[in-house]
Amino acid sequence: MKYLRYGPIGQEQPGLLAPDGTLRTLVGLVPDIDGPSMASGALERAAEGWQELPLISGSPRLGPSVARVGKLLGVGLNYADHAAESGMPVPEQPILFFKATSCIVGPNDNVQMPPDSQSLDWEVELGIVIGREASNISVAQAREHIFGYLIVNDVSERDWQLKHSASQWTKGKSHDSFGPLGPWLVSREELTDPGNLDMSLSVNGGIMQKGNTRTMIFNVDQIVADISTYMRLEPGDVIATGTPPGVGMGMKPPRYLRRGDVMELTIQGLGTQRQLVV
Repeated sequence: MKYLRYGPIGQEQPGLLAPDGTLRTLVGLVPDIDGPSMASGALERAAEGWQELPLISGSPRLGPSVARVGKLLGVGLNYADHAAESGMPVPEQPILFFKATSCIVGPNDNVQMPPDSQSLDWEVELGIVIGREASNISVAQAREHIFGYLIVNDVSERDWQLKHSASQWTKGKSHDSFGPLGPWLVSREELTDPGNLDMSLSVNGGIMQKGNTRTMIFNVDQIVADISTYMRLEPGDVIATGTPPGVGMGMKPPRYLRRGDVMELTIQGLGTQRQLVV
């Protein structure tokens, strides 16, 4: 099933994209698309009778697909060819960083260029959403702790990331609007092979990134198991799993975002995002 949140900023309500292509509301059945609703099984139960759910009228704004995210984590340099274009060695273990949850926005909301920014960059990424608490689990156990998947644009200010942060990247990853999520949260039962998904990102209609999750260095299960060694993962946590080559920083010369640019991101089975840089 494809779960979503719709409505004005700060007033989003739970819903879903039904198998017949209609938008249906989950209002009154679950409080929100959040960790407790995932962990309790309430979302799956509410979606069982989707044919009887009321239709959502019009074309509402889509909000972030997950509410009240506890942790927004990123895995760096998880594609060997992206590491090469960045001039960095292929990591022997997953590189982990945090993005502030205050950066989360909807999949089609504007991305803000910070004042004096000169190196704003894009990164299309597969996002993992945790559905069950995971602490020190094995790779074989990881999949049962995943609720589903979504698209993450890991927007990055490269000067802040690499020159203001030493070896820690959080400064360049956490400005307001640097974390578009969605448009949908697709359950793991529907998206059964996260290790073979085509993905792309364009800027102003020109393809910048094109790849497939099968070239990830560390796969979904390895990532979840590894992170659970160092911290407890909780329902509703989101993990961005890395980006394929084609980021602006890796171009010669680098090509960074400017106000008025439009990004479009697509991952097979997970929908499309579109953001205007303002």
